[in-house]
Amino acid sequence: MSSQPESLRNALTAIKQKNFTEAIHLLEEILQDPQSLSPSDLSQAQMTLVKAYQQNGALEQAITLCQQLVGQGDLQVQAWADKALPGLLKARETVRPEDEMTAEEPDISQELPKAGRAAVGAIAKLSIAKAAANLAFASSATLISLVGMVLVLSLAVFLIMTGENPVIGLAVAIAITIGFSVAMFFLSPLLMDLVQNWLYKTKWVSLEDVKRLSPESAQIIQQVCQQKRLKQPRLGIIDDQNPTAFTYGSLPNTARLVVSKGLFTYLDEDEVATVYAHELGHIVHWDFAVMTLGATLTQILYLIYIFARRMSQGDGKNQIKDALGHAAIAAYVFHLIGTYLLLYLSRTREYYADHFAAETTGNPNGLSRALVKIAYGIVEEGKRSTEPSRLVEGTRALGIYDPKVATSTGTAYRIASSPAKVGRVFLWDMFNPWGWWMELSSTHPLTGKRIRALSTYAEQLGLEMEFDMGRVMAEGRQLNQKRLNQTFAVDLLLYVAPWLGMGAGLLLASVGLLVGPQTLVSGFSLALIGFGIGTLAQMVFMFPDFNNAPAKDVLTLMSDPYASPLRGQPVKLQGELIGRGDAGAKLGSDLKLQDRGGMMYLHYSSRFGPIGNAIFGYRQVQTLIGEQVDATGWFRRGIMPWVDLALLKTPSGRRVDSYHRFWTVILGGGAILLGLMLPAFLMG
Repeated sequence: MSSQPESLRNALTAIKQKNFTEAIHLLEEILQDPQSLSPSDLSQAQMTLVKAYQQNGALEQAITLCQQLVGQGDLQVQAWADKALPGLLKARETVRPEDEMTAEEPDISQELPKAGRAAVGAIAKLSIAKAAANLAFASSATLISLVGMVLVLSLAVFLIMTGENPVIGLAVAIAITIGFSVAMFFLSPLLMDLVQNWLYKTKWVSLEDVKRLSPESAQIIQQVCQQKRLKQPRLGIIDDQNPTAFTYGSLPNTARLVVSKGLFTYLDEDEVATVYAHELGHIVHWDFAVMTLGATLTQILYLIYIFARRMSQGDGKNQIKDALGHAAIAAYVFHLIGTYLLLYLSRTREYYADHFAAETTGNPNGLSRALVKIAYGIVEEGKRSTEPSRLVEGTRALGIYDPKVATSTGTAYRIASSPAKVGRVFLWDMFNPWGWWMELSSTHPLTGKRIRALSTYAEQLGLEMEFDMGRVMAEGRQLNQKRLNQTFAVDLLLYVAPWLGMGAGLLLASVGLLVGPQTLVSGFSLALIGFGIGTLAQMVFMFPDFNNAPAKDVLTLMSDPYASPLRGQPVKLQGELIGRGDAGAKLGSDLKLQDRGGMMYLHYSSRFGPIGNAIFGYRQVQTLIGEQVDATGWFRRGIMPWVDLALLKTPSGRRVDSYHRFWTVILGGGAILLGLMLPAFLMG
């Protein structure tokens, strides 16, 4: 008899350590290839997975698997499952009502336990969380870098165009930089007002209007303005149930603070007050002014790129056009660098606004709850709408919360009876290297990191931490970090595999392995073959076999700390199609699926490419909305999670096939075939 597989031993060890998330991940991987296990190991893996599901709170998965084991051939396993199943069914009957909310009737009044708050007058200065960089350093470094880039490029362009008089070139460069920046700095709030009125019908209100909706929020506004000697910001309310809040302006005394009605629908009063305090923190720190200036400078860099590129084109070549071409490349590189600097600054300012809110209200737990409930509200409103909200999409960079990351947190809150269940979805934020990678292109820190920082403030204030991030961190430390890092490294290699293959082909030709007049043709041929091989290798990991995809729910998928945006995880979901997953109106081909606990985006791919996607979106999507379906595909998680759809089935027998693998095979196989045929075709 063969020895027990190492992966099964690791899973059993994880069970003993009560690290059920790790055990579930290992066991599910093992059971994807049951033929490789001995009968006894297979039985042990199946029974252990039922126990792990139950201990991790995934009761439906435990029941489903146990029911499958009742009907299988192994008599010992059948007997065990017959004995275990009644207990699981009884446990389901005693689940708290909060955990049994249906997709049709979400309970927006459900409450997470509250741990109290500190007396505001007794609050000393809170130490800023380690996750937050120094705000002054972040602001000055970003703006100095951007101004330097703009000046250097402006100087370079004008020196090229007016090479005989560099003094005039320098003066014009400085004048344009300062003049454009100052104009945009003061005009941008007025332009934003016009956009607000046009797109969102913003209603400007008085402090008394806010007081009628949230007395504590009005008190916070008065308190901050008095203490910081600020003029009361212009207050706005948007008639939209998607909960959000944002601030913009040029100077603190001309700031605008806008919230949506959904904030008052989904949040308790003390939570609304923390959101107002957060936005006031942006005003006190001049965040909107710094971001307005930074955004203007990055736009100038892009304008310089466009200008230099156009001036370098046209008939004829000379030294000036060559120099302008190089300046265009530099401008674009600087624009990319400036964009990431601005994103870094944006994330830093969110940490500091959270810190300000915690100090001002003495209620860091309230802001933690607010962030989770805002995510929940965005998910709920998205469920009711057939396309994404124009408000949350249009104000993504300005808002208190990035709607792209709302799905996982909002889903957890929707069915959670305790903050511990919500906390599990933050494992990915805190420990998966993909979280750090994805955060680089986000305007907001990942939710798990923000709540961790707020939990440290609660601890400093002597409050109980409602979201026990210490437990999350302890569970995260039990994860196989080596495996996480190795998987991330391999994923990055797979991401560039087609281009690595192409480079390898070119390298073979360049080192002289192929000589003679056919070298150039053969090198191009090898590059195509290498590209094709890399593409097909990438496909194996992106789209593995889905025929034995395990049935899961959305919350279980969201709680997987090993999820990857590249490496597909075969899954089967059951639920209702509730709308389109994109803002493509009649042509949008992606879908939103709602299961018992959460929402998931389904990404469709037609065998006829973009045209087929548009036809499917126009002709079929609307007829599918409202249907109960079985959806099979590959789960991925980035800033927002989604499933690349492979197959959709309805109870009536309707079947929709999606062709993600088809197009990868066509691309990879076509490149290889073309590479093999090219030498014979060109050399005749």
